Amino acid sequence: MAVLGWLTPRRRSATARSVLAGEAAAEAARKSEQELAELAEAEAREQPQTSPSPSSAPSPSEPDFPVAGDDLAAAFFDLDNTVMQGAAIFHFGRGLYKRKFFQRRDLVRFAWQQAWFRLAGVEDPEHMQDARESALSIVKGHRVSELMTIGEEIYDEYMADRIWPGTRALAQAHLDAGQKVWLVTAAPVETATIIARRLGLTGALGTVAESVNGVYTGRLVGEPLHGPAKAEAVRALAAAEGLDLSRCAAYSDSHNDIPMLSLVGHPYAINPDAKLRKHARAREWRLRDYRTGRKAAKVGIPAAAGVGALAGGTAAAIALHRRRR
Repeated sequence: MAVLGWLTPRRRSATARSVLAGEAAAEAARKSEQELAELAEAEAREQPQTSPSPSSAPSPSEPDFPVAGDDLAAAFFDLDNTVMQGAAIFHFGRGLYKRKFFQRRDLVRFAWQQAWFRLAGVEDPEHMQDARESALSIVKGHRVSELMTIGEEIYDEYMADRIWPGTRALAQAHLDAGQKVWLVTAAPVETATIIARRLGLTGALGTVAESVNGVYTGRLVGEPLHGPAKAEAVRALAAAEGLDLSRCAAYSDSHNDIPMLSLVGHPYAINPDAKLRKHARAREWRLRDYRTGRKAAKVGIPAAAGVGALAGGTAAAIALHRRRR
């Protein structure tokens, strides 16, 4: 598809499309916030009351953070490889394949992209663009409500057991301090909202796909929520919510999110790629790595296609190379 042909590494500065994507994501997030809050309240009423567990003592080497009761602060968490192992859009693609939304050859491509992401530990712009183009073509003509229902099932099947406990604990610390916590991701906002609700977060900023009368058109509003667009989304949401960004926190694994991390007073590099690690150390940002080890992170089995995914992905890469030659 040509609809996303403009998404290349050479055009990464904030543009009108970035601003549009960010504002659309912020608007969608605020609309879903109330719904998620109502669902959380309903679930809380159904759960038996238990005594809160005592919190652990803060590290003596760091000041108390987040600051309890600071309602001018919030936290913004990247999703892929920060909150969840792997990329949400690839897990979502696997679930759609299971439901016969597309053909086996497309699954092989998804598998190779996910394998590359897991082994390299960084995002490839061409892979991410291809995945989004495929997703748009796949969902075109389907109802938003249908994809939301399917998304709930896919979360249980492929995503729930891939949440990093360490990052989840960081998000919970902000919630316990009375602050709002938002996911900020290039994944579809519907998928991101499902994940946020399942984790008990406030809501999500994600890529907004255009829909008319509840049916996807196959087009985006602006551009994918990636790089500068994430920063624009956070800026727009902070303005709408009356937040002080100097008191907010942001968490990400990718150097692509440096614009978002640079917006806030408390940036964190989580499971960082090499470029972000270097940038974070130079600026004395806090780092957290919840992987079992750098080596393990590079040789782990890719999750997108199970046994044989890497072999299938290699075959797909060879075929793609031959086709390009």
